[in-house]
Amino acid sequence: MPQHANAAESTSAASPWRQQARSPLLAAGIVILALAAIYLFGNRDSGLVTQSIVSGLLLGGVYALVSIGLTLIFGVLGVVNFAHGAMLTLALYFVYALTTSAGIPVYLSTLIAVPLMFGFGFLVQRLLLNKLTTEGSHEGPLLITLGLQLLIVNTLLMVFGGRPVSVPGSVDGSLRVFGAVATYERLIAFFGALLVAALLTLLLRRTSFGMSIRSVASNAQGAALVGVNVGRVYAMTFGIGAACVAVAGGLTAPFTSLTPTVGESFTVLAFVIVVLGGLGSVVGAITGGLIIGLVQTIGALYLPGTGALLLVFVVFVLVLLFRPQGLFGVRP
Repeated sequence: MPQHANAAESTSAASPWRQQARSPLLAAGIVILALAAIYLFGNRDSGLVTQSIVSGLLLGGVYALVSIGLTLIFGVLGVVNFAHGAMLTLALYFVYALTTSAGIPVYLSTLIAVPLMFGFGFLVQRLLLNKLTTEGSHEGPLLITLGLQLLIVNTLLMVFGGRPVSVPGSVDGSLRVFGAVATYERLIAFFGALLVAALLTLLLRRTSFGMSIRSVASNAQGAALVGVNVGRVYAMTFGIGAACVAVAGGLTAPFTSLTPTVGESFTVLAFVIVVLGGLGSVVGAITGGLIIGLVQTIGALYLPGTGALLLVFVVFVLVLLFRPQGLFGVRP
């Protein structure tokens, strides 16, 4: 009898994991089948399709980099951070100023920008959002981050003007991947996204602070009852999210045309990726970014103009119809 009970408990414990893993695996299978169908029946040159796939994966890596910090803030604080794109722009201008004025190489400038943006995010949470988030307010933080977005963009416009500028890269050249061309700078950004995701996953799963973050994300009141400093966790999480934006800005700076409004083009897609991958899921942000990147570049082969962007939202709606919590989200 105890053996049967243990078996039943084991089966029930494994069931949520199986349910959580089933949809991502199904999505991966659908993507692979779709790519195979495009190769076989898509009526496009196979070399062009391969180039679109490689470009889509590299573009998806950029999207994932931008989305990682957003999903962490969204998942833990429950705050819709409308200033996320503006914070990305601020990080880009930090890197631009360090590179052009001080002559510091772009990737070294990124290492300097990361703690600066962490401190900025920490202070934003502590000084502007802390009281509202600890009280569970959602409308207040939304309005504050929207105001912060406007403040950052207009300040950058006053300081740097609206003329597009570029950050000089420090790595030239390209690599052929399955016959497709990939620049070293985009490859660095892609693998940088994977590295950031791996480090964040280790932080969340293997450290005591990561356990505090997960407990606050699950139940802030319960975490406070067992001694977790919820306000500090919120501030640190917002700081980490801002630091992730700094990494994204630094790694994408060499191939980004920089204006004070450049972050707005990433904001909507970042929200799509976060919801698609599952709120608070770092792996979901990476997966969602890669899927959206592929959909955009493959869609551009067949749909002119803004048709590829329209296809992104069609895929987004279809996924949410069948899995509202996102690919890696857990059904409440």
